[in-house]
Amino acid sequence: MGEQGPDGGRKTAKATKKAVPAKRVTAEKGAVEKSAASKKTDAGRKTAANARKAAAEKTAAKTGTAKKTAAKTGAKSAAAKQAPPLKRQAPAKKPAIAPKKATAAVKGVAPAKTVAPKPPRGESRTALVRRARRINRELAEVYPYAHPELDFENPFQLVVATVLSAQTTDLRVNQTTPALFAKYPTPEDLAAAVPEEVEEILRPTGFFRAKTKSVIGLSKALTEDFGGEVPGRLEDLVKLPGVGRKTAFVVLGNAFGRPGITVDTHFQRLVRRWRWTEETDPDKIEAAVGALFPKSDWTDLSHHVIWHGRRICHARKPACGACPIAPLCPAYGEGETDPEKAKKLLKYEKGGFPGQRLKPPQAYLDAGGKPAPPLGAAG
Repeated sequence: MGEQGPDGGRKTAKATKKAVPAKRVTAEKGAVEKSAASKKTDAGRKTAANARKAAAEKTAAKTGTAKKTAAKTGAKSAAAKQAPPLKRQAPAKKPAIAPKKATAAVKGVAPAKTVAPKPPRGESRTALVRRARRINRELAEVYPYAHPELDFENPFQLVVATVLSAQTTDLRVNQTTPALFAKYPTPEDLAAAVPEEVEEILRPTGFFRAKTKSVIGLSKALTEDFGGEVPGRLEDLVKLPGVGRKTAFVVLGNAFGRPGITVDTHFQRLVRRWRWTEETDPDKIEAAVGALFPKSDWTDLSHHVIWHGRRICHARKPACGACPIAPLCPAYGEGETDPEKAKKLLKYEKGGFPGQRLKPPQAYLDAGGKPAPPLGAAG
């Protein structure tokens, strides 16, 4: 130990000094590496966690979609189970078109009973006027002998008969008035009549009390205000008890030869079926139809329409298959379209039945018409 010089001691010290930093470096290096490794491990853990989270969210999303799909499928299946099976609908039938001639039928085939195509709502005024006038011309050929179907010999009898025709048939009135006029031939006679006696005569016409009051009242008015004569002006006629515009036009047109439109139940029904007007008020119907024809045609037009309504174009079951104006009628098909069956629905002279007058004009008889039976007779 005493032999080591100072250099040896310095070398040892230097060596010792150099060795210490190396250890520190090694330690620091290890710490750095350990820190880096730790960071890598944390990053790896975070990445793995994020991956697991993403995978879980993706799985949850798929699961939710699957549940929604399953719910929708289940709902559809439940609805399908609850809903009844749909029936196959038959194809819509084509509407029947009115034949060119209603009496012409295809052999062995009955015409369809569906409604024919209706004219467009936008039918022009000119087209409507032409169609309406053509219908009137056709009816004039079918009923050349059309006339008022109330029996009368003078204006007084006509005005009384027309008042009595409300809510009953002309035939019933014609069967009743002979006894009335035999007992009360003039307005003065009827004005002084005992109401109960008149009621007994008018009982078959229905509403006999009200009608008795009207005919006695109008007879008194004629006697007191018009000298026992029926006035020939519309404004005077409508002042009489029980006389409205319809009755007034019947009297003016058939007793005085002055044009007028008679808007009775048949007239109202037919002009609406033919779409001449959509009005329902008699006065408005009169104005609307009157505007389609010259004034000189009004009285005969009324006869044609009323006759057609009584004989062929009935209220409940029109005889469409026997109708001469079927090609012009928007309502073709509402009634019986088979020609043979339709012929059985015809009334009065063309069906073998008597007309409504007891004493009809000769032209009617010459055309094959039959007079009505008297009251109480069969037929």
